[in-house]
Amino acid sequence: MTLKKSNMVCNVTSLIPNNEIFGVSGSPRKNGNSDILLKSIISGVDSENIVSTCCNLTDIQFQGCIGCEKCRKDKICTGLLDGMSLIYDSIISSKGLVVVSPTHNYNITSWMKAFIDRLYCFYNFENDRPRSWSSQLAGQGRKAVIVAICEQKTKDDMGFTLEAMRKPLEALGYEIVGELSIFRIFDKGKVKQDQEAIEKGRELGIRLAKSIRE
Repeated sequence: MTLKKSNMVCNVTSLIPNNEIFGVSGSPRKNGNSDILLKSIISGVDSENIVSTCCNLTDIQFQGCIGCEKCRKDKICTGLLDGMSLIYDSIISSKGLVVVSPTHNYNITSWMKAFIDRLYCFYNFENDRPRSWSSQLAGQGRKAVIVAICEQKTKDDMGFTLEAMRKPLEALGYEIVGELSIFRIFDKGKVKQDQEAIEKGRELGIRLAKSIRE
């Protein structure tokens, strides 16, 4: 219905609770550089015997937050019933999160933005003005790694890509234990030829796996 079978990064049938690390690629280019880097990170996770699952967000039929605010009462998104509804349990049960996005117009992709916006349901708000808030996911030792890929050659060219992932995840209660920026890569799958980048991804996965054991 809302979830399409994927043979790219992972099989969506593995999107079930009790995974220790959950990874998402926000690239519309399946089996491209973002997916390859996500796989390299997950290979590092697997080497530490940590249970993980991952997906490409374009394989999940979902839309961005519509601002209905039902989640303020229900503590989960009930205004939309779609692919995100099927993976919330995986997000909740996972202590570690991996997010990977190419740079689109100095920022994350629209799929990654929609995914992050749908995590809004995990905030708690008070009735004061301006509203005080907290996160349902905070104080639980959650860790994350973030990765951005850019065709151009400088951080200025990458724009807000890393920041657009880092700041919302930190607000939700994740400790960012590692970041990776990849430059000068555009052609589909070209990152496979960058063994340094692949190894850095694997090392990030190992770091994330070890951090959630602490």
